[in-house]
Amino acid sequence: KALAQAFSLLPLSVTVVETRAEELQDLPQTVSSHLAAMPEALVKTIPPGGSVVIVTHDHALDFLIAREALARQDLAYVGMIGSQTKRATFAHWLSREGAPPSMIERLILPIGGSIVKDKRPQVIASLVASEVLHAIHRFDEAAPAPFGHDHPASQDRA
Repeated sequence: KALAQAFSLLPLSVTVVETRAEELQDLPQTVSSHLAAMPEALVKTIPPGGSVVIVTHDHALDFLIAREALARQDLAYVGMIGSQTKRATFAHWLSREGAPPSMIERLILPIGGSIVKDKRPQVIASLVASEVLHAIHRFDEAAPAPFGHDHPASQDRA
């Protein structure tokens, strides 16, 4: 919920996808929600230049969502909550699944960077929001029109 709150203050279109209905309660009014039994199936609906922040309650689900997101080359940001150990486990799983080694390089894990050691949800949420905004900016700068930084869609992708 701290992430939803942080993103709700930004000029982005934000959707929380969740497998548990109770987790969709009390989200900010500017945040859309979607209850889904298989959230990984919704990754294909994210607009080009969009971002995926993976913070589920289930490592296996995290991995499924991340694999789908990393298979797309048109997303500005793919990040997952976790540790270096989780990153190594995911890299091993991807390798077993036949994914190219370069796929893991695009994953931000852990999210929120490593400079600030404060683990309070609101602090991590602020750091992640900053990471996503930076990634969208880099994506826009590198993208040919119509996704350049002056395009209205650049304000609609988290």
